[in-house]
Amino acid sequence: MSDTTTDPGRATAPAPDARAPAIELKGISKAFGPVQANKDIAIRVMPGTIHGIIGENGAGKSTLMSILYGFYKADKGEIFINGHKTEIPDSQAAIRAGIGMVFQHFKLVENFTVLENVVLGAEEGALLRPSLAKARKLLTQLAKEYELNVDPDALIEDIGVGMQQRVEILKALYRQADILILDEPTGVLTPAEADHLFRILDNLKAEGKTIILITHKLREIMDVTDTVSVMRRGEMTATVKTAETSPEELAELMVGRKVLLRVDKKPANPGEVVLEVMNLNVTDDAGVHRLKDVSLTVRAGEILGIAGVAGNGQSELLDVLGGIDHGTGTVELNGEAIDLSGKQSDGKSRRDRGIAHVPEDRQRRGLIMDFSAWENIAFGYHDDAMYQKNVWLMDNAALKAETEAKMGRFDVRPPDPKLSAKNFSGGNQQKIVLAREIERNPDLLLIGQPTRGVDIGAIEFIHQQIVALRDQGKAILLVSVELDEIMSLSDRIAVMFDGRIMGERLPSETDEKKLGLLMAGVTEGTGGV
Repeated sequence: MSDTTTDPGRATAPAPDARAPAIELKGISKAFGPVQANKDIAIRVMPGTIHGIIGENGAGKSTLMSILYGFYKADKGEIFINGHKTEIPDSQAAIRAGIGMVFQHFKLVENFTVLENVVLGAEEGALLRPSLAKARKLLTQLAKEYELNVDPDALIEDIGVGMQQRVEILKALYRQADILILDEPTGVLTPAEADHLFRILDNLKAEGKTIILITHKLREIMDVTDTVSVMRRGEMTATVKTAETSPEELAELMVGRKVLLRVDKKPANPGEVVLEVMNLNVTDDAGVHRLKDVSLTVRAGEILGIAGVAGNGQSELLDVLGGIDHGTGTVELNGEAIDLSGKQSDGKSRRDRGIAHVPEDRQRRGLIMDFSAWENIAFGYHDDAMYQKNVWLMDNAALKAETEAKMGRFDVRPPDPKLSAKNFSGGNQQKIVLAREIERNPDLLLIGQPTRGVDIGAIEFIHQQIVALRDQGKAILLVSVELDEIMSLSDRIAVMFDGRIMGERLPSETDEKKLGLLMAGVTEGTGGV
């Protein structure tokens, strides 16, 4: 909706200069103490285009967009919107300048309706009814124009994440945003939902909207953007036309070296069944049935990937197998039953049986952030004889030496055992957890979201370690919401939806579209794959 009528929450912006960029940043710098997050950034985003911004964690992408949206104030530099120098001290100023932002973690009130969320913060006058009536009419119009169909009376808590994302876009368009910033927009979407999002973006672009897309997925950059800018260590290293570059070139620009984007692995050589799960059920404390008769097997020397949109039972599966939660059914490791009641089992008993667990959330479950790297390396294995000086004391010197050796083998940077976990980057935190678990020579590795929030260079290394463990004859159960990762790492793929296994496929005999249908609960019997 690009008309010039006054809308709630937005002042009349200066008339755009048709020859000027929609956004131009000149000399933007921002430091947080000694850390230079942005350094003399210059970027031009042309109107009516989709402009991608990529870079490793800590490259400065989020800081730059937070400056543009008014969350941070730059230490120096200038912002131009449609050719006019613009001060953006806060998000309200950004909205008045025609900028909307769709965050990775949605800013919605769960027990409000779609309509109430769209109007929230942009009400006209003391009475809410006129604002709601106006919003309802506008939402109908936007739905027709941009494929943004969503029930205005539905509660946010009752609709899926794909619909919630549409609500965030509607919020921005209701405030007449001409520039949209989307931060990692497909992280929680099925492939079908992601495809629909990109159709929406194409429709918005066709209407003259300008879109900035922040994503770590190079395939998305190549598929949907017109131009892409690459950031590294707080600086802008390149801006190129997407049609004139390649994923390999972009990866090298991001990391500063050549990166192998595909997983280099030989065919699996599966052996005996290591893990067998039969009719596993889990009900949470609220009485919700999270796992429903889940059955699967994992053999020695193979990787079974579990695909699915987050929240469909994958986390509960890892928790039960890792001894964090309890359930009912039968689980056998190397032919011997594992107690699922929680009475005689926990994480320690699982480790003693040869199960290692890399949890999905490394900061909450894999590490204690205020503790040092050497202390974190000991967690779960602190009673190992090699770490004991005597019955009362741990051999801290031996543990520090072992940690330093592990950090070297797993390329943890900086290789300082005394450094607190919170002072490492996300990729290096993940390497610490992997080093602790993989080097215990487990029979079964449970690994959740192995590269979530991890730099592209570290992704390559982590994938190599997982494949190397498989090639040593170990069984690996891999959970990831990244279909690219599931497709490239797995020897077999099982898909979960609503707590059930919807089907199992070989990577060579399926594709992302077919897996996406299973992820959405569509099977052969319902007219799907």
